[in-house]
Amino acid sequence: MRRTLEKLAQERQEKEQELARRLDEIRQKGKKDLVASFEDLIRQIIALVDAKDKEWDALGSNHVGLIFKSLEWRVDKLAAESEDAKLLMKKFLLLREKLDRLLAALEEKKLPQPEEVRALLVPLEDWRYTAFENRFRGRDDEVKKQLRDYVPYFPKGGMVLDLGCGRGEFLELLGEGGIEAAGVDSNAQMVDICLDKGLRCEKGDLLESLADRPDGALGGIFSSQVIEHLPPAYLKKLIEMCRRKLAPGGTLVLETVNPLSVFALVQVYYLDLSHRNPIHPQALKFMLEAAGFEDVEIKYSSPLESEKLQPLPGADERTAVLNRNIDSLNELLFGPVNYAAVARRR
Repeated sequence: MRRTLEKLAQERQEKEQELARRLDEIRQKGKKDLVASFEDLIRQIIALVDAKDKEWDALGSNHVGLIFKSLEWRVDKLAAESEDAKLLMKKFLLLREKLDRLLAALEEKKLPQPEEVRALLVPLEDWRYTAFENRFRGRDDEVKKQLRDYVPYFPKGGMVLDLGCGRGEFLELLGEGGIEAAGVDSNAQMVDICLDKGLRCEKGDLLESLADRPDGALGGIFSSQVIEHLPPAYLKKLIEMCRRKLAPGGTLVLETVNPLSVFALVQVYYLDLSHRNPIHPQALKFMLEAAGFEDVEIKYSSPLESEKLQPLPGADERTAVLNRNIDSLNELLFGPVNYAAVARRR
């Protein structure tokens, strides 16, 4: 858009210069050339007005685009804040019930147990992380767009368990595809959101939820943006148990932040203070293979294109060397934000 405006401005300046030149010529010509010169002058004026109109149209379009972009950002921000307010109001109502019970106990001169008071703080912490997700991970439709490519890994006919299902975006996608699915999450607020959507979900520990299921009972297991929250020993047990609970031919998909991308580390991974360890894709692949999974693949997603450094024009050797260096920098700095390990049990 900037180049278009600069080009239009240059054309207008050229028209103005041409008009000034023609006026000067008219002053120097005799009467017999006056009519022809005047007609030419009219044509020059029309061309100048047309050039100015084009420039103003381009400026207006650019201004309108900026206005709409600003409005879109404000709408997104208000939508996130509205969702936060609804969640907080629901949590306040639940806390009010618990506070009423504590107040009744105090009126009877019964001291509450520390566990009862501590139970009041847990919902607030759950709400805090849910609000963080709403603000920084994006709206449901944005997350579903990012996760949609994983649906084909889970064909119909087997139960899929979503570990750390969050707000249930992937559960919704599976349901839309006619695939039976259930989720588990340790955050009660997230579970409430899933239940409000009519999704099958329960609150619990991931390992305990897996342990409650018979061996070989699951057609697939999915987990997005969860394993970076887990200690290494817990992750090792989780992977081993996933293999036991999958039926032959079942698939496990574990998505996490890509630590090979500096942008992803700085802008995504370190944004969330609850992250424990960035997980190298080759380390995760090795853990899966060591647990007995076959055909382990690493799939990268959420590429960064607009952020990348641009190549230099030209075909000489020096430019070619510089462009190769730019490509290497782009790979290091602006690699894809996420990756997933896709593992199958034969």
